[in-house]
Amino acid sequence: MTEEKLSFQAEVAKLLDIVVHSLYSQKEIFLRELISNASDACDKLRYAALTEPALLAGDADLRIELVIDKDARTLTVRDNGVGMNREDLINNLGTIARSGTSEFVKALSGDQRKDVSLIGQFGVGFYSAYMVAGTVEVRSRKAGDEHGWRWVSDGKGEFTVTEVADVARGTSITLHLKDDEGEFLEPFRLRQVVKTYSDHIALPVVLKGAEGAEDETLNSASALWTRSKSDITDEQYTEFYHHIAHAFDAPWLTLHYRAEGAIEYTGLLFVPTEKPFDLFTPERKNQLKLYVNRVFISGDCEGLLPPYLRFVRGVVDSPDLPLNVSREMLQHNPMLAKIRSGLTKRILSELAKKAEGAADEYATFWATFGAVLKEGLHEDYERRDDITKLCRFASTQGDGLVSLAEYKARMKDGQDAIYFITGESVDALKNSPQVEGYLAKGVEVLLLTDDIDEFWVASVPSYDGTPLKSVGQGVADLSKIKGEEKAEDEAKKDEAPASALDSLIAALKAALGEAVKDVRTTDRLTSSPCCLVANDGEMSLHLERLLKAHKRGPDSFPARVLEINPSHPLIKGLATRAEAGEGSSLDDAAHLLLDQARIIEGEGPLDPVAFARRMAKVMERGFA
Repeated sequence: MTEEKLSFQAEVAKLLDIVVHSLYSQKEIFLRELISNASDACDKLRYAALTEPALLAGDADLRIELVIDKDARTLTVRDNGVGMNREDLINNLGTIARSGTSEFVKALSGDQRKDVSLIGQFGVGFYSAYMVAGTVEVRSRKAGDEHGWRWVSDGKGEFTVTEVADVARGTSITLHLKDDEGEFLEPFRLRQVVKTYSDHIALPVVLKGAEGAEDETLNSASALWTRSKSDITDEQYTEFYHHIAHAFDAPWLTLHYRAEGAIEYTGLLFVPTEKPFDLFTPERKNQLKLYVNRVFISGDCEGLLPPYLRFVRGVVDSPDLPLNVSREMLQHNPMLAKIRSGLTKRILSELAKKAEGAADEYATFWATFGAVLKEGLHEDYERRDDITKLCRFASTQGDGLVSLAEYKARMKDGQDAIYFITGESVDALKNSPQVEGYLAKGVEVLLLTDDIDEFWVASVPSYDGTPLKSVGQGVADLSKIKGEEKAEDEAKKDEAPASALDSLIAALKAALGEAVKDVRTTDRLTSSPCCLVANDGEMSLHLERLLKAHKRGPDSFPARVLEINPSHPLIKGLATRAEAGEGSSLDDAAHLLLDQARIIEGEGPLDPVAFARRMAKVMERGFA
């Protein structure tokens, strides 16, 4: 067949530059990546052979081999796994696999060390070969195919694909090493790298003997999770995590245990330190690998963990599941449901131990994965209480995190609710007019800034018998709460007379019309003249903004209530004018108050041109 010359996706050149220049100080990682890919290829073939045994015909002993040719200055990594055809070679080696080149490049931060950590997550560890090789040649035959293919590239923009005969099943990657990379032609160096990074690989990694020498297996070639915990070092756990998670960070938490009873299984689970790149993809798939008696079954089995624990990486191996179980059967398998329950319970239990015994470490975990874990409050009724105990929140009382139990323990006399506010950022919420009255009373308010907060608060109406209440909804009744003396004194400032306030409210309603649902006084405010709130049962203003941003929700959103501060000098002055019969002249002031309240909530003025005109008029009077 004629040689076919093709071009890489445009952004691959940028990726190769990042790999070569950012990983150069730890260039031996290329071998780990190639061995890991070879192991995955063998796992895929073993799984496919469960239903098509003929795929293993003639070569059922799965393995990974390293071959040195010092004269040609080449190092070859080959496997007898599932192999690739022409389309696979182009899709897997000519583009960035799994997630697409454009998404990869979009994720690049400019920080080379952080950018490198994306490589494994995007399934592109193959490109690390170019750290040590000037040219890479791949020969591969897909299991079940009659002929193979040859892929060659120097990584500078183009690659060639040619159909070739006499290719063994699997994939052979030959690296033509650069002049200064001779160390990877030495058996002792390869032995060191494999022992360090790939000892956990369940398949034998064999260094082929040269000139009559015997072959040498460089790794333990036994599944790490089957070994006793006492025989495994922290370094081995970390490297196994790197292998199964395609990650470069260290695991924040490692769980290795064997469950016995009605159903037996072994779990080796890791909570990452850093967010996996696919954490917030719409599919919300978990990434646990399922094995049955050490035979790989699935790499993203949906039934193993609930979506809110999808940040967990690792393997689960059970002898009780049928070896010929299909992915479709897994979704409805009752034994898998028991494994899922056991895994979930164990993970939540270990997180609870961390939360109680290592608060600072747990705060780091919460900053990384708290928003995901809170999805369980909305989705998992059975474990809602356990998840609630794990939740930590920013609040108006200090810069640390607080649990609901801690919040409740320091509630004020007369306080009968746990108060919270939702919004874009902690700083913005701390300065929101809606919290002023609560702060004046010394009442703590939880500051919720994750999108999921808008949903779980509706699913968790109370904690330990105490209701959760938004400070941005309904009427604020703070009269029952005994505040600090200074706060109480501040609350007793002279207010505008009730008759004057009634006149002002009538004038504001007449001027604003349907732009507001109502106008009323409040003790929610202390230093601001006004704010917008939602009535009880209505969506919060923050949720409304989220829905608008994603072009979702109803065609029109309800008008909000404008609350005014009866002790604020501006409101008192306007009330005096309204009582004097000047209500008709308050039109501009009414709209400026509303626009001011909208701006504070992150909204723009209803009519920017009119807002600018009214503001100019006010300034003109002030400076005239």
